[in-house]
Amino acid sequence: MNKESHTVLEQRDSEWCYQSQVSCHDTCRGPSEWKNLFPNCGGQRQSPINIVTSRVKHDPKLTCFIFEGHEKVFSMTVENHGHSAHFTLPQSVRLRGGGLPATYKAVQFHLHWGENGSQGSEHSVDGERYPMELHIVHIKEKYGSLGEALNDSRGVAALAFFFEVTSGENEHLDRVIQALGRVRYEGNSSEIEDFRLTDIIPRASKLNYYRYSGSLTTPGCDQAVVWTVFQQTLPISENQLMSVDKQLLFGTEKPMTGIFRPVQNLNGRVVYTSVPAHSLCVLPNLITLFLSLFCVFGQQRCFH
Repeated sequence: MNKESHTVLEQRDSEWCYQSQVSCHDTCRGPSEWKNLFPNCGGQRQSPINIVTSRVKHDPKLTCFIFEGHEKVFSMTVENHGHSAHFTLPQSVRLRGGGLPATYKAVQFHLHWGENGSQGSEHSVDGERYPMELHIVHIKEKYGSLGEALNDSRGVAALAFFFEVTSGENEHLDRVIQALGRVRYEGNSSEIEDFRLTDIIPRASKLNYYRYSGSLTTPGCDQAVVWTVFQQTLPISENQLMSVDKQLLFGTEKPMTGIFRPVQNLNGRVVYTSVPAHSLCVLPNLITLFLSLFCVFGQQRCFH
């Protein structure tokens, strides 16, 4: 092996990757080793996490969000970054309310998915993972870049939506999936015209959510993210889901599948919810009521 080849191998060894990329032929560093290359990845406030609904606490400050510019039409660029594809959002798309300490402007959104329609979300709820997860990344409006915002412990606000398989097609999602197909190789970019975020996510007033302090889910895992994980899922058909992981290639030109980080320890963090405790009990209480009525009417029939 010559010196140049040895240098290239060393560079490959030092690269981070998802577990799906690790093999005998690719000795990149998977998620369990990220902390060896990026110390923040071994921190105490890492993401994603498993949300245990029986342990969440209601925070009355978690009011409705105000989405600005989500209903407006804009053009955006999508680019294959080698580990995922980023859809660049205009700064006119903004986020405030929801217990956030400031107004945040949008930077980009991206997706995380599994392989052949299997579980691919990063966050989980009561141990359940979903097939795909959408992240919309924002930074405080006073900052000029994501890099600058990462120096602030609450500089980034990330919105997470789970996808759930439904019988019908999500027609609006087709444009996103088709755009992925146009940026197959690392460095490829394409444009999407006449797009609105309301095409793929619900209006803010309809959304309940969880909140916690965490990090980026890719290296360098900076612990500067206010995470909002929404309870309402987004629809995707099985055919659409199966087509997503056939669109892109990693930088190594291996199919881009399994692009998620495993859940991380809470390390004493509290997960909050916008839903009051009594609301969480509505469904069980209704079930109890129906069972009681059933018993009462059942007893009356026996007495006749």
